[in-house]
Amino acid sequence: MTIGVNKSPLAGREGKFLTSRMIRDRLFKELDRNVALNVEETESADRYMVSGRGQLHLTVLIETMRREGFELEVGPPTVIYKDNEETGAKEEPWESVEVRVPEEYVGGVVDLFNMRKGELQDMGIEGDEGMSIVKYLVPTRGMLGLRSAMLSASRGTAIIDSVFDSYRPAIKGAIQARDKGSLLSFADGSITSFGMEGAQTRGKLMSGVGADVYKGMIIGIHQRPGDLEVNVCKTKALTNMRSATKGITTGITAPIEMSLDACVEYIAADELLEITPTQFRMAKNPEMGKKSKGRGM
Repeated sequence: MTIGVNKSPLAGREGKFLTSRMIRDRLFKELDRNVALNVEETESADRYMVSGRGQLHLTVLIETMRREGFELEVGPPTVIYKDNEETGAKEEPWESVEVRVPEEYVGGVVDLFNMRKGELQDMGIEGDEGMSIVKYLVPTRGMLGLRSAMLSASRGTAIIDSVFDSYRPAIKGAIQARDKGSLLSFADGSITSFGMEGAQTRGKLMSGVGADVYKGMIIGIHQRPGDLEVNVCKTKALTNMRSATKGITTGITAPIEMSLDACVEYIAADELLEITPTQFRMAKNPEMGKKSKGRGM
């Protein structure tokens, strides 16, 4: 994944280390003790390509830098492709995954694996506890964001074990990453309770009342595919006109709390994650132009 300087409109408010030189020195200093890490410079002077052994390895580094006072802009995780020396074909990593789940949730687990181009290897029942074991070979691309979706499908009962299997010919086309779009902020400002009441009918919000937002920032999960811009900064018009619905009030639902791992799993190829010492914010990548229609990775 790429790690670089935070360029959002809200950058520089909290962190102590903001410049590309500070981020570069910290990343290359990490190489002295983190032997599995690889840092490369990119075409952009303020962005670096960081490679490691899986998503957890990289998120531990990002969390450490966040606690030290860095502000970062992180791109979505991607897999490392290789070219076969004999055939010249492009290959991608695959993982062997074993899931233990109660029998009533097996259907949902199998559906998730099939959506992500997995190949069924074995299926059976373990002992007398009514737990089913499902074994699949899945492209590592398909494993990105799979754990949270599987825990939701199995009501938190799934036990997931995965290990690298091998490099195999790359699957053509994109793998479905998520089936729902994002709610985007329509303008810069602070979220108001009036704006939040209207926006929460469109999906689940990730930001609460009073939070600062900017245009293009992801503030929630849309209930349908595709992205939708909502105005959460609007205020109620103060007029002397009477309304038939004046006495009707609606409650505000508590926003979803997103951890670093959840944010990294959520962002798509055209989105970025902004990390500060106290907050995580996701936004559309302004360099990728118009909103992407595809949700694959």
